[in-house]
Amino acid sequence: MKVIIVGLGQTGCALVRELAGTGYDVVVIDKEKKLVDEITDKYSVNGIVGSGAAAETLNRAGADVADALVALTNVDEINLLSCMQGKKMGVRRCAARLVLPDLVAEADSLMKEYGIDYLVRPKADMAQEIYRNVGLPGFVKLEGYFGNSVQMLDVALLPDSPLAGQTLMSVRQNDGPGMLICTVLRDGRLHVPDGPFRLEAGDEISVMADKDDMAAVLEKLGVGHVRSKKIVIVGGGISAEYLIRAMQEDKKDVTVLESSLDRCRTLMSLFPSVNVVYAEEDVTEVLEEEHVDRADAVISLTDHDETNLVISMYAWSKNIPSIITRVDKPLHVRLLHQVNMDITVSITELAVFKMIRFIRNYEVGDAENEVTRFYYLADGKAEVMEFTAREGFDGMNVRFADAGFRLKKDILIAGIIREDKLIIPSGDSAIRPGDRVIVVASKKHKIRRMNDIFA
Repeated sequence: MKVIIVGLGQTGCALVRELAGTGYDVVVIDKEKKLVDEITDKYSVNGIVGSGAAAETLNRAGADVADALVALTNVDEINLLSCMQGKKMGVRRCAARLVLPDLVAEADSLMKEYGIDYLVRPKADMAQEIYRNVGLPGFVKLEGYFGNSVQMLDVALLPDSPLAGQTLMSVRQNDGPGMLICTVLRDGRLHVPDGPFRLEAGDEISVMADKDDMAAVLEKLGVGHVRSKKIVIVGGGISAEYLIRAMQEDKKDVTVLESSLDRCRTLMSLFPSVNVVYAEEDVTEVLEEEHVDRADAVISLTDHDETNLVISMYAWSKNIPSIITRVDKPLHVRLLHQVNMDITVSITELAVFKMIRFIRNYEVGDAENEVTRFYYLADGKAEVMEFTAREGFDGMNVRFADAGFRLKKDILIAGIIREDKLIIPSGDSAIRPGDRVIVVASKKHKIRRMNDIFA
């Protein structure tokens, strides 16, 4: 599969790193020769110096035979033009990143006009992820999957966790709400656990549940959810703008600290009921003045990891119940988690994972593949896929407990969606024609067809 990546900023380079060595034929385009040379020296990819919106550049990159083009420059208009030019030249599928709210608001019409198959809106996506997690403690992170009907919790098991020391079998026997532990990361190693597997403090687990059962699942896991009324946001950029809009619908008491006077004026005009504070000086002093210790949640969204780390640690020292921090560099994420347990969000990671999903979903949409949706799990070490059970599936109507239904190691059927309701499977479960089946598998298996799950 031939993939063209336009733009070698932080997101473009991260996408190259994820795709390199996976069998894809990758070509990168950037105007900066130095960036192209660095990435082609480091990875087995080809590089073209030039504008990704120019037909001549795209022609040299092989757009006429490319399967996918991903436009990730820092200029939305260039991304749109790059996709339009690519489609005209024969690229089969195009994806673009959009940041500006005015353009994001016109996403549907722009996709039609420019021939774009998929859009990533990282600022809006990050705001949505933050909104979903406000009020949760730092050792828990809530993810939305499959249109949010199915949700996944990433949970770090603390020493006092009610699950620490239990086997999965005992967890299921005592299970009130319907949930399934899909993966366990222990010392960086992936486990797709079975019934006798015993959980330990320090494990990072992924838990699948129906959205409607999530409150009960949180209670079973011993996770308190703070009703966050007073919110402090540091950094009033575009992501904050999206987040404020969502919070105003819930009538949250929002204070925003912003270092640009012009941006303060813009936010005051957009949100008259929000307390906007100009914070040019030492932000911790302004936090003191704004009595951050009374806040239910502190969300740090500046463009600088170092500033966000300082704000996070300050909020942690004030015992703020819910702290969410934007951190784009993996090294900084690890550093922060060594000091405290914050929820971290990365705009780069969000964009990269969504573009990988686009590429993989397109790949698996070929005739030889049966996966209808694809996501990463457990720090990218596992894959979660959705199949639709059709004629030819060897396990149709066979009970999971039967000897003939034997899965490969590190593969789990995590859920069955039937009539838009999630069923957490047991030994008595069976897959019926038309069921949507959620499979979790180690990345090494490279599952493409539903029958690939069997040993």
